[in-house]
Amino acid sequence: MSDDPYGDEQLVELYDLDNPPGDDHAYYRALASGARKVLDFGCGTGLLTRTLVAPGRAVIGVDPSPTMLGYARRQPGADAVTWIDGDFRAVEPTDDADLVIITGNTIMHINNQAEVFTALANALRPGGVISFESRNPAARAWEQWTRETTYGERDTSVGHLVEWLDLIEVGCDVDGRVVFDAHNVFPDGHDAVYRNTLYFRSPADITADLQAAGFTNVTVHGGWHQEPATDDSRLLIFHATRS
Repeated sequence: MSDDPYGDEQLVELYDLDNPPGDDHAYYRALASGARKVLDFGCGTGLLTRTLVAPGRAVIGVDPSPTMLGYARRQPGADAVTWIDGDFRAVEPTDDADLVIITGNTIMHINNQAEVFTALANALRPGGVISFESRNPAARAWEQWTRETTYGERDTSVGHLVEWLDLIEVGCDVDGRVVFDAHNVFPDGHDAVYRNTLYFRSPADITADLQAAGFTNVTVHGGWHQEPATDDSRLLIFHATRS
């Protein structure tokens, strides 16, 4: 499996600091209430995954980055989670999970969304739930991904870090693809540049792929507290049921 762009041990250490628990974690934990089996697809460092552990509940974390999963496995409470290295092809079609979550905008890193939804549907029991978030293309967040608007400096556990984003390509009119470089300049002057590709998909396109994979009752909200989705919504929160 490719580790890009999450193969740098130093930056993986900072991931949880940059993505602390918030309303998103509370939302997903509430969804897991009563679930006996939860699959966290694209679990990353497992910060949320480990908090889903409960008596009588099986929790599975799947991620294609060996570096991030290696970090996850070293954290307190990690032994209570089943960690799986791989992408959607590593998800077993067990038909028994109560809940599948895809957090941290992970779905945006995936170019074969329809295939992924199908694999995840096959892991869920009939009536099981899938939920995830994705950036709203109508908000056009990529327009702010320039050096001028994203440049920053901070002291971290790996030393003084200088960071910014450079927008490389916008193909939203074709497939929703946006390519950008994340610059991370370490104290020794080394600039670790990580290229990222995100797919900004409309609510209609995501809903169509969910329905094609066998999901029904698709709802879309514009926030973690069921706010209506509008053009100004930064995030779109999806919730659907396997038929």
